[in-house]
Amino acid sequence: MKTNNKILVTSALPYANGPIHLGHLVEYIQTDIWVRFNKTIGNDVVYICADDAHGTPIMLKAKEQGISPEELIEKTKNSHEADFKKFFINFDHYSSTNSKKNEELCKKIFIKLKESGHISQKIISQFYDDKENIFLPDRYIKGICPKCKAEDQYGDSCESCGATYSPTELINPVSILSNTKPMTKDTNHYFFNLKSFKDYLIKWTKEHDLQATIRNKLNEWLNDNLNDWDITRDAPYFGFKIPNEEDKYFYVWMDAPIGYIAAFEEYSEKNNRFEGIWNNEDKGQIYHFIGKDIAYFHSLFWPSILNGAGYRTPNGIFCHGFLTVDGKKMSKSRGTFIKASDYLNYLDPEFLRYYFASRLNDSIEDIDLNFDDLTKKINSDLVGKLINLASRCSAFLEKNSKLMLSKELEDKEKFLSFLNNIEEIKNLYYQRKYSSAINKIMLMTDTANQYINEKKPWSLDDLDKVQEISTQGLNYFRTLVILLSPVMPDLLEKVENMLNEENLVWNDSLSPILNKKIKKFTTLKNRIQKEDVEKLKEGLMKNNNNNKQDMKVPNMSNEIEYDDFAKVNLRVGEIVSAENIEGADKLLKLTVNLGTLGDKEIFAGIKKFYNSEDLIGLKTLVVENLKPKKMKFGTSSGMVLAADSDGDIIVIEANNKIKNGSKVK
Repeated sequence: MKTNNKILVTSALPYANGPIHLGHLVEYIQTDIWVRFNKTIGNDVVYICADDAHGTPIMLKAKEQGISPEELIEKTKNSHEADFKKFFINFDHYSSTNSKKNEELCKKIFIKLKESGHISQKIISQFYDDKENIFLPDRYIKGICPKCKAEDQYGDSCESCGATYSPTELINPVSILSNTKPMTKDTNHYFFNLKSFKDYLIKWTKEHDLQATIRNKLNEWLNDNLNDWDITRDAPYFGFKIPNEEDKYFYVWMDAPIGYIAAFEEYSEKNNRFEGIWNNEDKGQIYHFIGKDIAYFHSLFWPSILNGAGYRTPNGIFCHGFLTVDGKKMSKSRGTFIKASDYLNYLDPEFLRYYFASRLNDSIEDIDLNFDDLTKKINSDLVGKLINLASRCSAFLEKNSKLMLSKELEDKEKFLSFLNNIEEIKNLYYQRKYSSAINKIMLMTDTANQYINEKKPWSLDDLDKVQEISTQGLNYFRTLVILLSPVMPDLLEKVENMLNEENLVWNDSLSPILNKKIKKFTTLKNRIQKEDVEKLKEGLMKNNNNNKQDMKVPNMSNEIEYDDFAKVNLRVGEIVSAENIEGADKLLKLTVNLGTLGDKEIFAGIKKFYNSEDLIGLKTLVVENLKPKKMKFGTSSGMVLAADSDGDIIVIEANNKIKNGSKVK
């Protein structure tokens, strides 16, 4: 691993229409740890980010609140920055995609692409909500995926099979705004010719730092026919106008990633650093940290835009999975939707940083926030082992040498042996294998406590020996805190104050401090109290119930005749097996017993919401006479009924007393 490298790091841009929640923080904590680690080993790193501030949702929410979009995004930006700061996420610069710099760059890049022949125009039919008098953005339309037939999918991509498509390809589309079927209107749009970059993308995918899972997914997409990208939105819309157009605006996925460049240039102009990094690969390295759900945009669309406009592309894109809470998707109805500010009312922000680090690795696997596990890790590992080590050794020093460290360690060889794992831990941090790094550090903590327990300084009469043992134990603690500093910067600062040191870096972990006076130990971290966790959960349920009462009742239109409903053959079935499907992010393969009607094999897009074993034995409602549907993974011969509850998909349960196969009337 090289040091003194120039590295530009970005996180995905949080959308400016809502608060930061713990799902967001998975990414920003992961990125901040990597940035802090690289800085402490000597790399020259700049970490930038910005609010994603454009789009129809921003416009509509501002209208709902009776303020301008500009007022809304400014208020949200201030809230986001405050939350990030409280979780010790240290951006070198934080901007907004609504900046003048971003507007200039968007127009500049658009003109370059157009002059290079990468932009074309064509008349398209687009969904229009006649009731609300607005062209519908992709995310304001839902329907059935045209590829895998999964229900309740957005107008741009399917969360079940990963396919991308035009909104007009959706089956049975519905406007989210009015709950009515949208009409189509012709409109003239600009398109980015993505398909012409296919050969370039195949080469780029091979040569850049991508996770194997993401690379495989990209190859899968590249083997399909790439669609040209519609980069236009019609008025009314909040965003940047396309040059020489009156009622056409850049699509948010056009101007948002350009915000990376704009935010960096704002920083660079103020600080005179890293100039030209977006134009010259010799100037340093660029890395994006993002969620796996936006890999398509960042790994296909974004590199093509950059290449077509004459900019360099990032060296690597690192994706992460989603967050569940106590095994469930974040949900307001279940009390598992946790805003950053709600968490901070009850628990230490560094506890979340430590817990996430203990679960994160270089994969795109989802991680679960289990509060019982969080409490155990903090109380046992951090407080019971690490902090207690400092408390014990400081107490011995205070009693026997008035907090003066000895001139020599008690056992130099043991201390050198203690440092054997540091290079490995360094590599694990760099590779983003944080959970493995944390595990190694905790094993070292056990070694340090074992040393104190074996030496038994509390039983010795030789005060010089007690001083040496305590000094060695405290140096163990100091080394451990430095190794944890990318994860727990606030703890490092408190320990620096206690040891009368400042600006400790990675290599300081290799050499002990001796023959100096330290300050009296004060509490560094308190244990998590069960009551605080319960108060957090109770507060969430109360807030979310209040929010539910304030929700508008949706317009229930699209009436059907009784004869139409009578065509549906609903039966009670028991799920007798549930299997994960290799290569499917959303689907589970269910075998449902319908009594005398036999078993049916059904594919259901509920993997994000259920563990397969939890479904076995559950009785539910099944559409028995649904036409079998051939899918990539097999044939689905029915449909299990489920409900969307505040974003949670919950399988509808039937009474256990009802026999399998019973008809629902």
